[in-house]
Amino acid sequence: MTAPIRVLVVDDHEVVRAGIVALLAAAEGIEVIGEASDGAAAVTRAAALRPDVTLMDLRMPGTSGVEATRALVAADPQARVLVLTTYESDDDILGAIAAGAAGYLLKAAPAAEVVAGIRSVAAGETAIAPSVARALVRAAREPEAPEVALSTREAEVLALVAEGLTNRDIGARLFVGEATVKTYLARVFDKLGVSDRTRAVTRAQELGLL
Repeated sequence: MTAPIRVLVVDDHEVVRAGIVALLAAAEGIEVIGEASDGAAAVTRAAALRPDVTLMDLRMPGTSGVEATRALVAADPQARVLVLTTYESDDDILGAIAAGAAGYLLKAAPAAEVVAGIRSVAAGETAIAPSVARALVRAAREPEAPEVALSTREAEVLALVAEGLTNRDIGARLFVGEATVKTYLARVFDKLGVSDRTRAVTRAQELGLL
């Protein structure tokens, strides 16, 4: 007789978690061996129970599902995590997959799809919802952001802009004229592909330049 697939269910909503547990209890060959209400508890419970599959929600108080997935896979590269969430933004999907999730399904999926996903992940395969697969393909096709390099002085000017200083204040701080500050900012805008100070700071933060 084949041993049942041992599943740890992680979700911060008690009613949702209870529904998932009831769903899996009715599925042949699947056994729920534990529950957790947040990412930190999931890491602790998984270490103690060693489930075949951890069914992981994404957005939870404290340690998120992505952080918990990363911790589980770091502790055990063979850990199998199947994300089950209501969120399907590109950032959520890419974050979970990058963290090591073996599958990504939506809570709106039919019960049979969730059960099939658990079986696939337990067998070493992947389980990706169609809309999630489309997002992954789209992300793969998007060109990488061009590398941006600011000179030391350009970076200094932008950092002072981020502090809220005016061009005159920046010039006084760096002992240069206000026109020179404007020249540096024009170069920064051009390199970052933006047209205003606020977007320049935001874009620089996105690229890790500030």
